[in-house]
Amino acid sequence: MARTIHVVTHPQATHHLDGLVGGWHDSELTPAGLRDAHVIAQALRARIPHEAQVHTSDLTRTAHTAAVIGDALGTTPVPDRRLREISYGDAEGRPQAWLDERFVPPPAGGDRLRHDFGVPGAETRESCARRVYAAMDDILARPGEQQVIVTHGFAVTFVVAAWIGMPLPAAGLVAFPVSPGSITVLRQDDFFRNRALVSLGETGHLVS
Repeated sequence: MARTIHVVTHPQATHHLDGLVGGWHDSELTPAGLRDAHVIAQALRARIPHEAQVHTSDLTRTAHTAAVIGDALGTTPVPDRRLREISYGDAEGRPQAWLDERFVPPPAGGDRLRHDFGVPGAETRESCARRVYAAMDDILARPGEQQVIVTHGFAVTFVVAAWIGMPLPAAGLVAFPVSPGSITVLRQDDFFRNRALVSLGETGHLVS
């Protein structure tokens, strides 16, 4: 069976405008973000001719985006906390400058997976990757030709890595950067069963 997954990053949220650290900080969509959520929903409606499952991070900014998409597609989104953004621990909800003063960048080599940015309570890349990989295992176990995943900018890397079967240790090195409100398209053909990254971080639908 062919399968197409549309991976959506939530559009503009209040922490973006307020200059606050996101992560698990439960910010909401801004008016511009809500407008973009409707644009994303219509773009997906034009691409998806039939039923589609919608899976979403349970944080407000992603859940609200998914609800708008679900309305357009005639389906109820399934929340999954494993699709959350990486947690920045004590930095969440604080000014970005607070994190910038304390941030320890990951090393170029060595054990990057267990790096925690030097902030108390912050997740490691390994912790974030493991939960996103587990969520992807469950999503892919569900039959369906069209699926939508609504998540966050950092977490998208691990959605894509899980899709292409990247071993977890390699996920310490990889990054697939995308912008808020973007759509990434993953597709598996129905003959060879090859998994493709068709497009990464599309934003053309946001141009008015």
